[in-house]
Amino acid sequence: MTLERGNLLHKRYRIVEILGQGGMGSVYRAVDENLGVDVAVKENLFTTDEYARQFRLEAVILANLRHPNLPRVTDHFVIADQGQYLVMDYIEGEDLRQRMERLGVLPEEDVIVIGAAMCDALAYLHTRRPPILHRDLKPGNVKIAPEGHIYLVDFGLAKVVQGSQVTTTGARAMTPGYSPPEQYGTARTDPRSDIYSLGATLYAAISGVIPEDALARAMDNTQLTPLRKRNSKVSRRLSAAIEKAMAVLPEDRFQNGEAFKQALLAASNKSLTLDGITGSFSVEPPPEPAEPDEEFIEQVEDIPEPLMPPRAVEMPSQPRTPTKNKKRRRGLGCLPVSLILALLGVLGVLAFSFFAPGTFNELMAMAGVPLGNATPTPTPTQTPLPVASASSTPTDSPFTATPTEPPLPTQTPQPTETPLPTFTPSPTITPVGGGYGQFAFASARTGVAAIYLNSVDGSSPPKLIVSMPEGACQPSWSPDGERLAFISPCTLAQDPYAVYPNSTLYTVNADGTNIEQLLPEPGGDFEPAWSPRGDQIAFTSVRSGHEEIYIYNLTEGSLARLTETKPGEGARYPAWSPLGNQLVYSMKRVGTYQVWVMTDLGTVQKQIVRSGQEFHNLMPVWTRDNETVVFCQRRVEGISRPWLMSILYADREEGLASQYWQRDLPITDIEFSPDGLWIISEGQENGNYDIFLMPAGGGERIRLTRDPMIDMDPAWRPSP
Repeated sequence: MTLERGNLLHKRYRIVEILGQGGMGSVYRAVDENLGVDVAVKENLFTTDEYARQFRLEAVILANLRHPNLPRVTDHFVIADQGQYLVMDYIEGEDLRQRMERLGVLPEEDVIVIGAAMCDALAYLHTRRPPILHRDLKPGNVKIAPEGHIYLVDFGLAKVVQGSQVTTTGARAMTPGYSPPEQYGTARTDPRSDIYSLGATLYAAISGVIPEDALARAMDNTQLTPLRKRNSKVSRRLSAAIEKAMAVLPEDRFQNGEAFKQALLAASNKSLTLDGITGSFSVEPPPEPAEPDEEFIEQVEDIPEPLMPPRAVEMPSQPRTPTKNKKRRRGLGCLPVSLILALLGVLGVLAFSFFAPGTFNELMAMAGVPLGNATPTPTPTQTPLPVASASSTPTDSPFTATPTEPPLPTQTPQPTETPLPTFTPSPTITPVGGGYGQFAFASARTGVAAIYLNSVDGSSPPKLIVSMPEGACQPSWSPDGERLAFISPCTLAQDPYAVYPNSTLYTVNADGTNIEQLLPEPGGDFEPAWSPRGDQIAFTSVRSGHEEIYIYNLTEGSLARLTETKPGEGARYPAWSPLGNQLVYSMKRVGTYQVWVMTDLGTVQKQIVRSGQEFHNLMPVWTRDNETVVFCQRRVEGISRPWLMSILYADREEGLASQYWQRDLPITDIEFSPDGLWIISEGQENGNYDIFLMPAGGGERIRLTRDPMIDMDPAWRPSP
């Protein structure tokens, strides 16, 4: 749960703002009300007993760190059923990612100095007893203070290595391009893993390009582009040092931070840096925040007191507004207050007349304001549930609009001096199922899998949205219905257990423009599910060697794994709850798939359905009211047509029983309409795979597509 601004955490830390947010927690800026200083609070939302024990042990060790390139850890605590928290010094300034965005490619000497400072910090961490791994070194975690001093921040994923243990306990994040290959899955990480991440960070800083993903390189799907091909001005010594740090095999990298540091300093044109004292490295300070517009401040202070916000509670100050917006602010500031109030009043009246015309007309009539011959706007009625008939043809639409009720009698207005205009919106018919009344689907009708957009009522033919040379499928809508996530390469398969080892995630606008690849290199990513909040995409991937569920954070560009199963098992088919705080999915254990649920952070993983060893339970989804989980069931042995089962989420603890939802028809891969009244699904008729529609409460199904090629992966388009 994200902490809101103003919250008092642990009776001491007042939250000021969110500095960063990911799948495993957030980083906050807060005020320590005991000491009156700013602090950074790192949140880790893994709260099981084992994680809590490990967290306390490691937090005590981190609190004893003292190094000029590391912030101090000043406090740690666990809040039951909420999260684990590290409190650190808050470092003002900009991070390396912000500096890269501001300057573009960084100067070579700056990259050397930043790298040397980070090597000092890593060498210190790695030589503690026990050693400490950072495990999340990237541009956003390199901070440059106002005086130019350099810090390695954010220890939320740090790992204390006990003996020769494999670092599989605790939260583990993967940031494509920056994480070494051994950090994916359950492989062993050691100090050389941090060396790789630092090399990748310096590569991006001096080239302006995030390097190729390490896992893809390890699988021979791609190669690292030589740094001098990205930036020909980089010296050979520096490029060789950075590329050595990024070797796929740990034994081919620098074996410790000191060795990497010496290689970096040897590439410098300033020989004095070879004798640099630990903690003495610094770069050009970040620019001062822009001063506020004094003219604008004076104009605001001239506003009469009743218009100013109450000052009883003084909130922390906001960041200053850059001066580049002065012109716009002056234009607003020059408007007389009386004119502003008059405009606001008119806008309020117009808005009220638009959104509540009936009530507005009545009030105007009572006040004696003439409204001409305007009549109350008829209220649109909902489209009734369609019933399929045997005479339906591909061009026939089974959907008809119910006639609206006759308008109410016109009220007789009383004459007044000044008539006001009214806005009467034209009545519209609610699309079938709500939303746009459209659905996306994948089809091989052109010989390769492609994604189409179609209307539910058959009023328009399918429109091609995405066509990729190696195929595209598995569309998933953003919550506003403006973009689609999908995978490519893709070959349509009727096998529900199929995996896509070479695929990766893309997004595209609803009109087919602006295709973007989310992850740098393919990792075997499929079954995307866009979160209701719109900031994350859950998906299945075989990056670890078998099916696991991951989350990609669209805001941060970060990747986190939510499940961790044994070889021979697996987790797939993630689906969000309507509230966006849980995921239901299928977990393979003891040879069968069963339905499980977890939080959106991967915690509290629990099986909610048991069907024995005879059945597979696949493709679970939530109903729109958040009360029921519906899933596809089929027999483990032999070939059987799928049917639908359901379980009330509230009954998940009571015998884990489920009941038939729909067994009369072969039906799979369902999705509920935005209004919850309809189901769209894959199905078969006369041996052909097509998209079908049926009422959620049961009834005859309606065939929406009829192409002789395979049509699959239906996704109902929501509206904002």
